[in-house]
Amino acid sequence: MSRELLLLVDALAREKNVDKAIVFGALELALASATKKRFRDDVEVRVMIDPATGDYKSFRRWQVVPDEVVESPAHQIPLSEAQKRDSGIKIDDYVEEPLAPVEFGRIGAQTAKQVIVQKIRDAEREQILNDFLMRKEHLVTGVIKRMERGNAIIESGRVEALLPRDQMIPKENLRIGDRARAYLWKIDRVSRGPQLILSRITPEFLIKLFEIEVPELEDGLLEIKAAARDPGSRAKIAVKSNDQRIDPIGTCVGMRGSRVQAVTSELAGERIDIVLWSPDPAQFVINALAPAEVNKITVDEEKHSMDIVVDEEQLAQSIGRSGQNVRLASELAGWDLNIMTIEESNKKSEEESTRVRQLFMEKLDVDEEVADILVQEGFNTLEEVAYVPVNEMLEIEALDEDTVNELRARARNTLLTQAIASEEKVEHDIEDLMKVEGMDHQTARLLASKGIITQDDLADLAADDLIDMTEIDAEKAKQLIMAARAPWFA
Repeated sequence: MSRELLLLVDALAREKNVDKAIVFGALELALASATKKRFRDDVEVRVMIDPATGDYKSFRRWQVVPDEVVESPAHQIPLSEAQKRDSGIKIDDYVEEPLAPVEFGRIGAQTAKQVIVQKIRDAEREQILNDFLMRKEHLVTGVIKRMERGNAIIESGRVEALLPRDQMIPKENLRIGDRARAYLWKIDRVSRGPQLILSRITPEFLIKLFEIEVPELEDGLLEIKAAARDPGSRAKIAVKSNDQRIDPIGTCVGMRGSRVQAVTSELAGERIDIVLWSPDPAQFVINALAPAEVNKITVDEEKHSMDIVVDEEQLAQSIGRSGQNVRLASELAGWDLNIMTIEESNKKSEEESTRVRQLFMEKLDVDEEVADILVQEGFNTLEEVAYVPVNEMLEIEALDEDTVNELRARARNTLLTQAIASEEKVEHDIEDLMKVEGMDHQTARLLASKGIITQDDLADLAADDLIDMTEIDAEKAKQLIMAARAPWFA
């Protein structure tokens, strides 16, 4: 019998082109499944085959759990009872008891076949998937084999891939038998069906299509720095030349627009703007908004936003239909963009000047004239007044040295007072949290900054939420939450 089993393993491994270990694993599962049928309860059985001789042994097993949490005696054994058999055994270990092995020939073909075939089929799928992934192909081209609830199943060689309905270009009508091309979006190893998930709407798909049409991209002479899409309608790509002799935009457009037109055809007529990339964010945004002309641009590094000022007649073109142009430019550049007219810009500037003027008058205890001088010289915050190099402030003709020193001192004193007040508020806010056993100041401050300021707030959190907020380890998160919940059970 042992020799017969080894021959079977060898034949299946050759026929299905999978590792022998996979076949042995499948047989072990099949034997375990047959052995379990001896018992009325749903017990756990392990079978071990010796790959050298073909002999096999069967064991019934129980997982070791704390005495008070035994829920399924068919699968679990209390720690105290397990330690009577083996004093060194620990929770989550297994206790095993030998069983008389079933005769392989008596299992019956139907009993074993299903488990074995499924296991080998899974191994085959995994092998095919790994072979595909080793080729590092990001674009998948194949034929639509069938449609399932609006999703397309695409066959590419021996691989099946899924193109979900929400990853198709809007309004495109794909049918069975059509050739389709898509970007490998993600891999779902858990799925029982196709494991390659495709997309035709990601910016990466657009980039890969240009790499096919523009050889200079593959050669490294040109580089696509960013892409943004409104699938099926409009897209923008930012290109950079690594060779000064090459015009990046003209090269991507191609002779009489042939290259960009080929990409547009693949994307159901999507209109593509090719933008010159610039390391200067402001210049890059100006390029991205073309053909609209920008009058002025103000960059706010802290908010990562830009105010774009355009003439009234350029406003509609800058924004685009339904905000499309400015939205794509914002995605491309990675900045929040606010389009406004000159009149709106002037109004905003006046409002900001008034706010800063009032801040200086109140916090520095100066009159409107001095506050106006600071605003006109470009000061916007107390920090700038307090810590800008003194030489720069002395260059302001309207201010003498004594006035400059006094302004700097007042600004620093105000900032210090605010810092102390803020510190006292934080200490007050975390007072209740610090009563939780195991809580430390750093974690309490982090929680307070996220709006968690009481024990009850903490007790209501799940461990995963606490880990996301503070990045503490899972064990500490559980301890803190249980400590916060302790009063509930007191």
